[in-house]
Amino acid sequence: MVTETYPPEVNGVARTLGLMVEGLQRRGHSIELVRPRQNGHDHAANLGNFVEVLRPGIPIPRYTQLRMGMPSRRLLERRWKEERPDIVHVATEGLLGWSALAAARGLGIPVATDFHTNFHTYTRDYGLAWLARPVAAYLRNFHNRAACTMVPTREIAEDLARLRFERLRVVGRGVNPQVFEPGRRSRELRAAWGADDGTLVALCVSRFAHEKNFALVIQAYEAMRRIRADTKLVLVGDGPLANELRKKNVGYVIAGRKVNGELSMHYASADVFLFPSMSETWGNVTLEAMASGLGIVAYDYAAAREVLRHGTSALLAPFGDAAAFVAHAETLARGPSLARSLGQAARREAEGLTWERIVRDFEAVLLDLAS
Repeated sequence: MVTETYPPEVNGVARTLGLMVEGLQRRGHSIELVRPRQNGHDHAANLGNFVEVLRPGIPIPRYTQLRMGMPSRRLLERRWKEERPDIVHVATEGLLGWSALAAARGLGIPVATDFHTNFHTYTRDYGLAWLARPVAAYLRNFHNRAACTMVPTREIAEDLARLRFERLRVVGRGVNPQVFEPGRRSRELRAAWGADDGTLVALCVSRFAHEKNFALVIQAYEAMRRIRADTKLVLVGDGPLANELRKKNVGYVIAGRKVNGELSMHYASADVFLFPSMSETWGNVTLEAMASGLGIVAYDYAAAREVLRHGTSALLAPFGDAAAFVAHAETLARGPSLARSLGQAARREAEGLTWERIVRDFEAVLLDLAS
């Protein structure tokens, strides 16, 4: 497996890959993980059926906590000639991913790739819409060299097929309903936010970045406050907009980056989940909010379209309809009991969306390609 992000880095790609690796190990598979060294204290694991190969990397502009792996084709060819893997799985499309793709193809080893990020749509969020077609062409050229490309939803498969991506297979995402669950709700944490049992708390867990449509989170919150003046907004995450958010803070709680038990407690201690991103291929946070029993407001696409039903387990706005998104947030501000009933239905649905099932699907694709 080859990736340019991996735990303890905090993002959806890293979290997904970490869970896939753990799941494959539990199912008896041996894994060599190739990734950039994250910092000077980062050391390669060597645990028998899990071995890491760390490569040099450089900081990614605007995301300096992440690193782009440097070209490593010759090293990978040497390693894989000495100990040939059954299959190479490439999760990211940077220079390290290209090296792995080229090395594996040169040695005749089957290659699978993952499509995790809509980089071609990010261009519009940064005023570079003219780059969308070249970026899509770059991604197509990369993924079409593989025996298959795994995507998280049927919707993404259809979108990429229209862009002439080939050999697409759908493997979804999961959640751990024992980790993310309503029982982790904390009165003490809510009190630290200035909320009591009767206060409505809206939560957003996201990277603070333009491509996450973050301005709409603030707009929806302000609309909710006009209906319920004591409504709180809690922001969990980090990113390029973090300093700007702190400077403009008009009463919301910026909790910063949270992981593991702290993260699940933050989810469970809120009431409403606001997720206006329009650039997701999936959106792990949607499932985490579902499992935590929150009333979700999101756009009707990606994970929300796959696993939620409007009016039953969430309020879903038509894709890109900001007015409808804000109106749904206002609906939950007027009726917190609706948020509770939506959250209960979402929780029931999340209980069947386990990572164990997703790992089996992932494993089946890899075994099929390696056979």
